[in-house]
Amino acid sequence: MIAPRRFLPSMSSLLAFEAVERLGSATTAAEELSLTHSAVSRQLKVLEGQLGVPLFRRERHGMAVTPAGQDYAQAVRDSLRGLSRASLKLRANPSGGSLNLAILPAFGMHWLAPRLRAFAGDHPEITVNLSTRLAPFEFDREPFDAAIHFGQRDWHGVNYLELSRERVVPVCAPGLLPGPATPEALLDLPLLHLESRPSGWEEWFAAQDTRADGLRGMLFDQFATMAEAAALGFGVALLPDYMARAEIARNRLVRAAEADTEAAGRYYLVWPQGTPRPALQVLVKWLEIQVSVDPGHDLDAAAGR
Repeated sequence: MIAPRRFLPSMSSLLAFEAVERLGSATTAAEELSLTHSAVSRQLKVLEGQLGVPLFRRERHGMAVTPAGQDYAQAVRDSLRGLSRASLKLRANPSGGSLNLAILPAFGMHWLAPRLRAFAGDHPEITVNLSTRLAPFEFDREPFDAAIHFGQRDWHGVNYLELSRERVVPVCAPGLLPGPATPEALLDLPLLHLESRPSGWEEWFAAQDTRADGLRGMLFDQFATMAEAAALGFGVALLPDYMARAEIARNRLVRAAEADTEAAGRYYLVWPQGTPRPALQVLVKWLEIQVSVDPGHDLDAAAGR
């Protein structure tokens, strides 16, 4: 239920208030909004009168926002952003059915994107928008309907659909090693690490029955930048097999060791608990079918290998 109209200020008042609070000056806000100073001041008085709460302290050198006004300004700003996003989604897909997905870059492009092309053919009424997020977030504070998550089922307050496993491969620049090395030999080389998987190398060495404690090295936030650093000779990278094979085929990287291992985590589609929007329900059911016809649901199958 929408609140009574007396609690819903006009858009002009809210825009004026948000701009003054953010910019710290009615004069600057007036310039941004292409209004006169008196028009902005009038909107602020109307807003305070409607709310019955002072939002500013009038001081000798201007106005200062009250603590309550600061909290209200943040709520107004969030609402304006939400309205702006809703308007953009409507313009992008006038027929409705738009979804916003937060993706992990490498997996999103190699596993999800090819499938979304098929999904678009089956459901042209639904537009799927993709943005990158590298870590879990609060759905009620971000403009996303669902997200791709790698790891364990440790994202609280969400539903899970397992999408894929992952195998990882140690790779390096062609000139760094004369050929695939033993796990013990890799301990003497610089190892490149992914920020979101700080124990990735320890898990790989453990799978090779090789003790490796306190490993250090360069940190990267994405596989793509880590692969580029490996190609430039900065060290040995542990990459998903689909990326490693593509780079090896291009002669930019070679295997640093023969063994590859299955990563400890899984890729999941996650979305907030509760009843999802109809468009999201369609996507979830469609992905469930895709995963069910590929029991291994691994990336090799996705890439046609």
